[in-house]
Amino acid sequence: MSERGDYSGSRFGSAKRGAGALLSGALSALMIVVAMLAVMWVVEGVDYTMGGALDRFGILGWDADGLVGILFAPFLHGGFGHLMANSLPLLVLGFLAGLRSVGRFLWASLIIILIGGLGTWVTSPEVYTVGASGLIFGYFGYIMARGVFDRQLLDIVIAVGVGIAYYGILAGLLPNQPGISWQGHLFGLIGGVVAGWVLRRKKLHVTAY
Repeated sequence: MSERGDYSGSRFGSAKRGAGALLSGALSALMIVVAMLAVMWVVEGVDYTMGGALDRFGILGWDADGLVGILFAPFLHGGFGHLMANSLPLLVLGFLAGLRSVGRFLWASLIIILIGGLGTWVTSPEVYTVGASGLIFGYFGYIMARGVFDRQLLDIVIAVGVGIAYYGILAGLLPNQPGISWQGHLFGLIGGVVAGWVLRRKKLHVTAY
């Protein structure tokens, strides 16, 4: 009787610790994404007072000096309307991308920025590209890939929910919207899928003997 009670108590304690870790991770992810958005809004405010001068630090395709924009472009926007359009999806998808592991989220963000930015630089000659859309598409791809590669129940549920709620953004991959970088969207999405593969949880293979 006591053994059964100890076992039940152990399972309850494990579940409680798991729930606590998930809650802690969720709060950390939310704080990071809110901080990212705060930086974007501050930068856009400064850029507004400078007449858009900061946009020159975006990605300038086929220009060696424009490579530095790969790191800066996600935090720059072509006006407050552009930033407002990106803010809510970035908040939601960024939070869900970071929900399971903040460390993996930070690595995923770096992979998305690098692959998305480099792909945009290669395919957008002599064009400045700014905005967090690449990150948004990257987080979408990362969430989808995480559900496929990790095959954890929570990841699958999140992926299905995000797929249903945000499948419409895939229209942004089509090169039919003037002034919109479909290249940034496409390579951001590719970066998210790559991040999901690279950062997948390794499966343990146990052999009995």
